[in-house]
Amino acid sequence: MRLALTHLRHAKTGGTERYLDRLAAYLAARGHGVTILCRSHAAPPHPAVHFEVLHGLALGGAWRTWSFARAVERHLTRADYDLVFGLGRTWTQDVLRLGGGCQRTYLELAHAATLTQCERWTGGGAWKHALALRIEERALTRSSAHVIVNSAMVRRDVQRRHGVPDERLTTIHNGVDLAHFHPRLRATVGKAKRAELGLAAGECAILFLGSGYARKGLDLVLEAFPLVLAARPEARLVVAGFDSARASFEARAAELGLAGRARFLGGTLAPAELYAAADLYVLPTRYDPFANSTLEALAAGLPVVTSATNGGAELLGEAEGAVIDVSAGAGPLAEALVRWSERERRHTGAQAARALAERHGDEAKFAATEALLERLAERRAAGATR
Repeated sequence: MRLALTHLRHAKTGGTERYLDRLAAYLAARGHGVTILCRSHAAPPHPAVHFEVLHGLALGGAWRTWSFARAVERHLTRADYDLVFGLGRTWTQDVLRLGGGCQRTYLELAHAATLTQCERWTGGGAWKHALALRIEERALTRSSAHVIVNSAMVRRDVQRRHGVPDERLTTIHNGVDLAHFHPRLRATVGKAKRAELGLAAGECAILFLGSGYARKGLDLVLEAFPLVLAARPEARLVVAGFDSARASFEARAAELGLAGRARFLGGTLAPAELYAAADLYVLPTRYDPFANSTLEALAAGLPVVTSATNGGAELLGEAEGAVIDVSAGAGPLAEALVRWSERERRHTGAQAARALAERHGDEAKFAATEALLERLAERRAAGATR
């Protein structure tokens, strides 16, 4: 197939960007012609992957998004692809992977928690979000477009908000690199990382990893942790990921008496090392269509405590972790962390976690996506010849 993959930015970091990079490499290795339509890009993931850089006049992030969507629309009037696969905010694709879920659901569940007082006074990016809503509506009301969602949670949401029928929807859960994230790393890089972090052999390292602390629920973790320490004095919190408000979260941790019990590491380009050093993973996110870190932690052999508003939670059973309701506050989260930080439960859960992740390797997910694209391309070609 001659495929166009569209996203504002191609890069080696970021959830959607990394998915785009790995999918493009997979499809190119399978012999398909792959062109990535973008405004900027990193090195190609495969020698056969090409880039079409589309620039339009843009001042600010909101207008940049809209300008890129218009540029894609114009490009497709003069280009010839068998199928156009959109991964971001565009409206002229044949297939849309709604990896970020529904914008209005994010606004309802998580956006307010991310705003500073100044941002509340200035509108909290209202213009940007209005444009995103308009693009989403335009994309999802196209009767010819097929939609890939990465969780049943998002599938229900898309049907409720946009009336997309079942026949235009396919659920393909996120996948994980099973070789890169693996329990065997615990004995090598994990051991070295624990020493670097000053974690003793008997201490239970609970890892929080995510950029955008408020959206990901770090405030709830901090509020819960004194309760965890009361029952498990050997517990230690490791916080990784970028957030411009990191200092305020560190200050809150100090107020709660967590000095010496919580480490803030900032952003990381080596998450596998942190999973290998940890004993348990926590992510009480207020909204994630499917947090990639859920599967990464499972693949590394970590039980996961997360929220019902993480689409990845629908994979978890009682053997691999716990799912909590973030609206109930820090109490239920603390109870789950105390339960899962018990040594024997962690050991049993580690084996179950890896077994679950092995059913969701990224190669299988890419193969399912390729098969869907081939069916849709054949259907489109058949329609064009009638």
